[in-house]
Amino acid sequence: MAQHADELRSPAVAPAAIAWPEGYQAAGCLTFDLDAEAAVLTVDINSMHRMTPMTHQSYGPLVGVPRILSILANHGVRGTFFTPGYTAHRYPDVVRSIVEAGHEIAHHSYFHESTIGMSEQTEGEMIDLGLKALWDVAGVRPVGYRAPMWEMNWHTPRLLADRGFIYDSSLMDSDHPYVLAVPGSTNGTTLVEVPVWWGLDDWEQYAFLPDLIGTGVIESPAKALEMWTLELEAMHKLGAAFNLCCHPFMSGRPARAEVLDRLLDRMKSLGGTWITTVGEVASHVVSLGLTPREVVPPVLPEAAHWIATPDQPAS
Repeated sequence: MAQHADELRSPAVAPAAIAWPEGYQAAGCLTFDLDAEAAVLTVDINSMHRMTPMTHQSYGPLVGVPRILSILANHGVRGTFFTPGYTAHRYPDVVRSIVEAGHEIAHHSYFHESTIGMSEQTEGEMIDLGLKALWDVAGVRPVGYRAPMWEMNWHTPRLLADRGFIYDSSLMDSDHPYVLAVPGSTNGTTLVEVPVWWGLDDWEQYAFLPDLIGTGVIESPAKALEMWTLELEAMHKLGAAFNLCCHPFMSGRPARAEVLDRLLDRMKSLGGTWITTVGEVASHVVSLGLTPREVVPPVLPEAAHWIATPDQPAS
């Protein structure tokens, strides 16, 4: 039977703006991916033999995190630290200091592994190992997840829902948080999605290690501040959730940390901005009782026989 055009149509609809807690009209989250050495080791495991790149990455937990914690404390706000299990194993005192300062610890893989093409079984084992590390080191059972490099597989939401996670922060199809339908979840649960996008990530502005990461262009912190301030102000007008992703090995450097300080000043000057953790945003979204929305993979047109056939995902 010939394929009908309706079979190609996406069922997805754009998420609507949500109601925020009384007195607020938008949200602002400062998040920190505590990748440390894992972000580079997963690119090239042999980089472990290179002393300079390893010290570039260890700057994050050793120097960047204390500086960031001081800035957050000075402003009286809480952040969310997405932490790989390997980072917790390598820097347990640093991770515990984040918890002791009252911030949220969320899950960010075990080894910052590339999950592209990863089988459901392997990805589940990776998530479980990360959970165990965060519990063993800091006594934390995170409710939130962010995929390495924001790469979610279509089976990832089900793995998260089945393990009791409340939210994910990896997808890019909305300015507003929403409830994501999770087909096949064994406990019938859903996930809150608190979206991200590459323009609100310090990686694209600052990341550079020769032969390992980045393009070779290191942007000025002034440019990053301008970009993020404009986005903050625009999202505040929309009543959206400003969700900034930073990495302590980059944004923990002195001038870049000053950008975070100034950005927080601007966030606080915008009336009605709820500066909070991603977990608090997700809990609020749960309380709204929103209808879950579907996000489904594309269906390829059978009539366009010249289109390449994708590889089958690992099982």
